[in-house]
Amino acid sequence: MSIDTFKRGLVAGAIGTLFLGAAATGALAADIKERSIKLPIVNQLDHPQGLGAKKFADVVSAKSGGKMKVKIFPGGTLGGEQQVASAMQGGTVEASMMAPAQLVGMIKEFVLLDFPFAFANEREADFVLDGPVGKKLMDKLPEKGLVGLSYMEQGYRSITNSKRPIQKMEDIQGLKIRTILNPLYIDMLNALGANAVPMPFPELYTAMESKAVDGQENPYSTAEASKFYEVQKYMSNTRHIYNPQMLLVSKKFWDGLSADEKKIIQDASVEARDYQRKVAREMDQKSRQELIKHGMLINDIAPAELQRMREKVKPVVDKYAAQVGEPLVKEFQAELEKARVAAK
Repeated sequence: MSIDTFKRGLVAGAIGTLFLGAAATGALAADIKERSIKLPIVNQLDHPQGLGAKKFADVVSAKSGGKMKVKIFPGGTLGGEQQVASAMQGGTVEASMMAPAQLVGMIKEFVLLDFPFAFANEREADFVLDGPVGKKLMDKLPEKGLVGLSYMEQGYRSITNSKRPIQKMEDIQGLKIRTILNPLYIDMLNALGANAVPMPFPELYTAMESKAVDGQENPYSTAEASKFYEVQKYMSNTRHIYNPQMLLVSKKFWDGLSADEKKIIQDASVEARDYQRKVAREMDQKSRQELIKHGMLINDIAPAELQRMREKVKPVVDKYAAQVGEPLVKEFQAELEKARVAAK
């Protein structure tokens, strides 16, 4: 080997070592602390909500080199959504996933996303949630002690009950239907002729088993994962409200994070969102088939009957639209129209 070749080898080796050293120093220099993040959810780990939470936990761990660990508490073990939201505001729980509908008591504008029969399909929902209206709603969270990261999916809510199938609007008359602690949901079900019974989700199965309520309204995946087929005979495909899920963190927790840690959590939330939406949509029809296998009788509803239901709840929509305010409602409707035009 010539002296020149030997020198060139030394220089190349030194440069390679320098680059490796710089990369290692960069990783070590990232401002990431050992952190344990509690993330309670009301559903089980095999529910789309649980799968989204698990994906988020895995990505946070991978991106932080195992320093930031997300511990999931499924099945409402830390309480219902209202309790968890309060715990997040107080800083004793770091993160959670829940429907924006659960937060209407503190931010009235979130009711916009619950307008009955607003979203014709998931594509429209994605367009609105990931656009300026979705961001405008999330921007209201920090003043209430929460930070929104991304919108995932729970799905379309339909009614189950233990008494009869719902083929027409009159079949809802007199049924005691559990719903969430949200005034619009209560008004909507009452307008359709039901007796709405607001109740935390962890109490629901027992209430249906004891016949304290006749039924409830949730997507197929929730009914399957929670084994509602054990205490409910009928499920009618009303698809009356589309429910997103929101991945949230406590503002007290968020404010204590470094810029590097915030980026890890934000990036993980987007990756988890895209994965969770895909999985939720794949699981929807699978869950329907599983419910049927377990003996639940599922029926679709004629378009004319669904239109009657839409007309019946229109005064409820108008009531809450007035509370939200005309500018935001118009912006919401304009985004929906854009989504429909884009799909043509």
